[in-house]
Amino acid sequence: MNCGPMTDPALDLTEDAFLGGQLRLRQLKSGHRAGHDAVLLAAATSARSGDRVADLGAGVGVAGLAVARRVAGVDLVMVEIDPVLADLARANAGANAIAAEIIVLDVEADAGAFAAAGLGPDSVDAVLMNPPFNDPARQNVSPDAARALAHAAAPQMLEHWIAAASRALKPAGVLTLIWRAEALLHVLAVLEREFGGVTVLPVYPRPDAAAIRILVRAVRARSPLMLLPGLVLNDAAGRPSAEAEEILRGGAVLPLANL
Repeated sequence: MNCGPMTDPALDLTEDAFLGGQLRLRQLKSGHRAGHDAVLLAAATSARSGDRVADLGAGVGVAGLAVARRVAGVDLVMVEIDPVLADLARANAGANAIAAEIIVLDVEADAGAFAAAGLGPDSVDAVLMNPPFNDPARQNVSPDAARALAHAAAPQMLEHWIAAASRALKPAGVLTLIWRAEALLHVLAVLEREFGGVTVLPVYPRPDAAAIRILVRAVRARSPLMLLPGLVLNDAAGRPSAEAEEILRGGAVLPLANL
């Protein structure tokens, strides 16, 4: 693992606590900033000691490092297209004493590029990903280039990311992803081409509100779609729910991680 210093000491950074302080990570003060989505993704990811786990589109490493903090002994690989964020992920891994390989690579790169980076076919046990999920044709895109890259992409982007995950996963491997809830049908349609068994867990901002996110677990086994009871982030008064606090601050896992 290369845990050298970040390439640009003049970057405007913040140091933020995740999992109730179990992780302390540096990230850019402006642009894309990791938050609840990354921690929820990690809490939904099933992994065991010894597994090779790939975090695609890792950013500064929140999701992948949260998995590694929970499951000792995973072989963590984090893939990120932005060299600045990749440097931050590398530094964050070192600062938290977590072994990780950081690869600067576009998730939409071809199979040859993945193989050259050490992520050939059937090479990982688990993939987790939080792809950019705002359609620039339908939603406003941030003028900040880094934030736009992290948040917005055309609909066909998901097909490329899922194809990359499917190619890298071993036959019994598991893909876990987080996406916006209103695009559930699109996610299921894309997954159907590569995976057979899909389980969905909705995330609600309040008990009386529609879901805002879906956490999805996919394997190649042919089995019926499962829709699990959802996670409610806040109560009717806007206070964080006890279950959400246990996950976001305490490091508890979601049911998807135990399937």
